[in-house]
Amino acid sequence: MRRFLVPVAAAALVLTGCTGGTTSVDPDDRAGQAPTTADTSEDFQVTEHGEFDQGWAMSFLPGSDHLLITQRGGELLLRDQSTGEVTEVDGVPPVNDGGQGGLHDVAPGATYAEDGTVYLSWVRDHPAGAQGVVGRGTLEADRAELTDLEVIWEQDPAAGNGHFALRLLVHDDHLYVTSGDRQEQTPAQDTADNMGAVVRLTPDGDPAPGNPWADAGGSAAQLWTIGHRNPLGIAEDPQGRIWVSEMGPRHGDELNLLAEGGNYGWPEASMGRHYDGGDIPEHGDDDGFVPPAAYWVPAISPANLLIYGGDRFDGWNGSALVGGLSGQVLVRAELHDQTATVVQEWDMGARVRALAEAPDGAIWVLEDGQGGRLLELTPV
Repeated sequence: MRRFLVPVAAAALVLTGCTGGTTSVDPDDRAGQAPTTADTSEDFQVTEHGEFDQGWAMSFLPGSDHLLITQRGGELLLRDQSTGEVTEVDGVPPVNDGGQGGLHDVAPGATYAEDGTVYLSWVRDHPAGAQGVVGRGTLEADRAELTDLEVIWEQDPAAGNGHFALRLLVHDDHLYVTSGDRQEQTPAQDTADNMGAVVRLTPDGDPAPGNPWADAGGSAAQLWTIGHRNPLGIAEDPQGRIWVSEMGPRHGDELNLLAEGGNYGWPEASMGRHYDGGDIPEHGDDDGFVPPAAYWVPAISPANLLIYGGDRFDGWNGSALVGGLSGQVLVRAELHDQTATVVQEWDMGARVRALAEAPDGAIWVLEDGQGGRLLELTPV
């Protein structure tokens, strides 16, 4: 176990929001481009709480004063919110951190407060190529130790090291896992595998009874929705509906409302284009695919999704918050029956990798890359 204190700096920084358009970006990683801004619409204060090395995901632990943070290189960190002390958790498995691989998401189980159950996703080596997996274990927070970790779900392996996704959502006695297309494209339309999909599992990792393709067995029995490219965000709204944000190809990033058995079109339909400039048919009324609730052209590279459930930010309850990598923005979208409307956007000045809502209603932001800052957003 390693402990280290991350310095806390209360930054006298106020970010100004803008309404309307998005940022101009190009390739898939799309690093280093700043967004275009418009009229100031709303401000909030930012407090800096130290820096992290390739931070990827974070989650507040119910009934405690702790924040769990993953770093892509393979470190799971436990932050004491009252002191700022950060401790590396023992018992984390080795990871394959090539390309977009590494230690990915972490989520407390529904029974965490009683038994310490947590879910962890990561990428490991496989004879057929890198493979994303999900494990379940017990977090002993007082000892900063992860015990009894076992793999309960496996992404079908593929060559290469991109588009793993592996975001987690514990919802209504189910575990949802986003599974990227691994840059293979066509598996997203093939129910014989579990790539390019969102899977719905029992808490033990088995295919959930009643899934749309349950009768087909195998990987198909896990599937909840298909036709996804690289879904890097998943969250539930106050009505219990599930939303997913995902990176499009060259532009065409999406925010999708999941519907049981829905096919979201990739790679047969997209509002973006292939990187070689080739056209992709846009979503149409009669193409048989579920269109995005909102999309970004130009792209912002959404790496996360938070649906705000608090009341500290006036009028934000039920809004989707999306952080952009290439766009370096934080976007607020209001959710409707089947669509979403982007109503505010802030230039964050850095790539936004993860978002989390604190118990007190503050919004925490984890920047991407080496020395990415951990930020707390509060109303002015």
